[in-house]
Amino acid sequence: MLNPVAERPVPTRPQRKSDRSGERASAVRTVNLALQGGGAHGAFCWGVLDRLLEDERIGFDGISATSAGSMNAAVMAYGFAEGGREGARVALAGFWRRIGHAATTSPLQPSPWDRFARNHTLQNSPAFVMFDLFSRIFAPNQFNPVNYNPLRQILEASVDFEVLRTRCPIKMFISATNVRTGKIKVFRNDELSADAILASACLPFLFHTIEIDDEAYWDGGYMGNPAIYPLIYHCDASDVVVVHINPIMRDEVPTTAGAILSRVNEISFNSSLMREMRAIAFVSRMIDEGTVAPGRMKRMLIHSIADDELMRSLCVTSKLNADWDFLQAMRDAGRARAEAWSADCFDRLGHESTIDIAGNYL
Repeated sequence: MLNPVAERPVPTRPQRKSDRSGERASAVRTVNLALQGGGAHGAFCWGVLDRLLEDERIGFDGISATSAGSMNAAVMAYGFAEGGREGARVALAGFWRRIGHAATTSPLQPSPWDRFARNHTLQNSPAFVMFDLFSRIFAPNQFNPVNYNPLRQILEASVDFEVLRTRCPIKMFISATNVRTGKIKVFRNDELSADAILASACLPFLFHTIEIDDEAYWDGGYMGNPAIYPLIYHCDASDVVVVHINPIMRDEVPTTAGAILSRVNEISFNSSLMREMRAIAFVSRMIDEGTVAPGRMKRMLIHSIADDELMRSLCVTSKLNADWDFLQAMRDAGRARAEAWSADCFDRLGHESTIDIAGNYL
């Protein structure tokens, strides 16, 4: 397997570099980003961000994110604070290379046949089958009593959270689910830490519950994947670009246990986003009909970058496959979709939504 570290040295910190966006300030259109989670599929979001960062016509006001999306958000924002657009791209590449490098020593590897077929699944991996069985019978504190989580070391090597808390130019909103209350918790810049990001990505069947200030947290996807309302109330930009990882629509009805569980998770993790989009559609209709006074409500313009065909083709087990070849393929798919979106939709930013909100979410 390709060794991502040997291919290119992993930067510990992006070097400071002035952001050149001011050279084209008159052409910049500022957007908010809403980043979904999805394990290794989050490398698709890496590709989207990598392409958007290349485009100096696009500025960033706020980022709302969950799970793997929150990791992308934290790494991007840190790199941006330290080194502008190129710093953000370097930081994201370094983070995902660390993920791929750590996967080389993981027992969760694709089988030789799956590698040959390049289907990126783990369902034929003996280690995965055993792990899946254990995770259904035992809680994480039983099968992982020492609470080993390699993501913590990777995050701490990739992000200086003090920078995010004190001088990050992008507003951050990281969602987690409060285990006791069932309510969403949104961590903002001054609350960000490795624990906050890990809380946002804490699938309770895989990881120990994250405790922060005597509160217990699980994955934010249960209550906000991602939350849109912080972008409405706390950001100036009215454009929201949603990077979808979990497909909303599937034509086939699942018939196997694994497919049923996968679809249940997709529906659950999309439900909060769909509710918020319904509210946005309702407000937009009221504004269009003139039933509210001008300026009383904020019109939000919604955009989407997704590759549902690709995501529907992938087995749910591929979310745990951090094989470097797979991560690169997902990155390239994300870059391609962002490239197409930019070509089709950039001129409409600030003027109108580029998706049919009612058709997609109602």
